[in-house]
Amino acid sequence: MTERLFTNARVVLGDEVLACGSVLVRDGLIAEIDGRPSSTPGAEDLDGDLLLPGLVEVHTDNLERHVMPRPKVYFPLRSALQSHDAELAACGITTVFDAIGVGDPYDEGFRSKDQSGLLGLLDNLEAAGLLRSQHLVHIRCELPAPNALQLFEPFAGHRRVQLISLMDHTPGQRQWTDVSHARTYYTGKKGWSDAKFEHEMQLAPLRQAQYAGPHRSWMTAYAHRQGIALATHDDTTPEHVEEAIKLGASMSEFPTTLAAARHAHSKGLKTIAGAPNVVRGGSHSGNVAAAELAREGVLDGLSSDYVPGSLLQAAWTLHRDEGFALPEALHVVSRGPAEAAQLFDRGRIEPGLRADLLRVRELDGHPVVREVFVGGRRVA
Repeated sequence: MTERLFTNARVVLGDEVLACGSVLVRDGLIAEIDGRPSSTPGAEDLDGDLLLPGLVEVHTDNLERHVMPRPKVYFPLRSALQSHDAELAACGITTVFDAIGVGDPYDEGFRSKDQSGLLGLLDNLEAAGLLRSQHLVHIRCELPAPNALQLFEPFAGHRRVQLISLMDHTPGQRQWTDVSHARTYYTGKKGWSDAKFEHEMQLAPLRQAQYAGPHRSWMTAYAHRQGIALATHDDTTPEHVEEAIKLGASMSEFPTTLAAARHAHSKGLKTIAGAPNVVRGGSHSGNVAAAELAREGVLDGLSSDYVPGSLLQAAWTLHRDEGFALPEALHVVSRGPAEAAQLFDRGRIEPGLRADLLRVRELDGHPVVREVFVGGRRVA
């Protein structure tokens, strides 16, 4: 039996903050919570810092950024994974769903390649005790891509695959309702010429018509057979949400309009928005502001998406600038995402749950992560 006792901490629980509390960890789980400081020998004095639940990240493309730091520049997967893992832990993310895109309609970039080597690397690093955060896999299936199912095949049946999202980035709908934003993205980030963009826009509806429907049916059936959480992506209209409900989805990722988010929330789908959207004050794609969803009471969770450090910062933004109580603000980066992904053993400080914890100090209205614990073990 191993024990660790934290004391003299402002402990953030689900609905209150203990001004000077203690938390006992035993064998990787939270054993006891006390609203008083402890005088037990060996207790770790947190010097009045905040003790928070570890952050739960359900959708990050950060590994992709480490593998492909520049257009057409590929870095070895092992080194990229270790850098990615270290960055996440330093940002307070204790559980991560590495978002792996399978399928690329344009047959270029990271998502057009077999990425299944990640599974063996994660297993080997975990067995050696060298992973900081707990890594699960979120399969992002690009429905109009001809190669989507082929690229998914090596992931089928692996224990880490616990979330599947159904995506369709065909310009003219969902995230790219305004085609001008799609043009900016593809010509800017991907370096396409205007001529190439116009050519691909002519082909995109044809690919969508041929592949999206069959791939949607296959991936949906697979998720239900395996008991894997299913998400829809970039729901824009109530009709999109109704389609998600018929598919048996439990999560609406990045709804692009307030109407879609309201409808999803009212129907029991967990709504997940982007933390960078909160930190920046709006969407880079011209979609609804995530802070507006929070104010409307229809935001269940946030995802750091492409900036790991944005997750904790977004919670602080809601707390500092939008008037949310700290437990309420932290809910959308811990318990909310955990429950959306059907992980009910984490995301809050409560006896019997995983001891995934953050020691945080606030400086000038901003959070600074000082220590990170996963299953009671310090990892950062």
